[in-house]
Amino acid sequence: MVELIRGLRADQVLANLERVREQISAAGRDPSEVEILAAVKYVPAAELGALAQAGVALLGENRAQDLQAKADGDPHGFTWDFIGALQSRKVRQILPYVRFIHSVASDSVLAQLGRHGTEATQVMLEVNVAEEPGKSGISPSELPAFLERCPVSVVGLMTMPPLAAKPEDSRPHFAALRGLAERYRLRHLSMGTSQDYVVAVQEGATILRLGMILYTGAS
Repeated sequence: MVELIRGLRADQVLANLERVREQISAAGRDPSEVEILAAVKYVPAAELGALAQAGVALLGENRAQDLQAKADGDPHGFTWDFIGALQSRKVRQILPYVRFIHSVASDSVLAQLGRHGTEATQVMLEVNVAEEPGKSGISPSELPAFLERCPVSVVGLMTMPPLAAKPEDSRPHFAALRGLAERYRLRHLSMGTSQDYVVAVQEGATILRLGMILYTGAS
């Protein structure tokens, strides 16, 4: 069982953020054009103040009930995205709280978005670029039909590449996602985690979903 992250210090988070931004710049990208999303699945609500003090503005939650609880009690004015696997019955629950849903990948979710979404609802489609069996996400060949059927605004694509021994192994998958986004003129690419974010930045990521690399130094 993964332990909750406690003992966050704003100065440590800020130093980690600065290192990430330096690496974004070293990769040839403007840090202002790459959003750093702090994944807070294992960060208790009581620790979020340290993130706010460090200048973190964008948080991502994986579970609908936790997103609702944390966002309802948020005194810091964070922007919230939903980044986890999305059950169709949870769509209505999270819509009032989120800027983007990163993980739309089923017809049942599309149906709920049609019922409860508004003109302001914005989503990303999750693409299983490597077409791994049993993994969430639509195949690249399904993307055109999903774009046509989606009843709300699609602003980008998201992917989780296969587990890899080294970050460079993720490059072909990130490049493939970028190619799809370019083909369908979608702005955002949600790709790259603490393990492979530099490669993701080099391949065009606009949103990085980072966890422990931001929290290193916590007890």
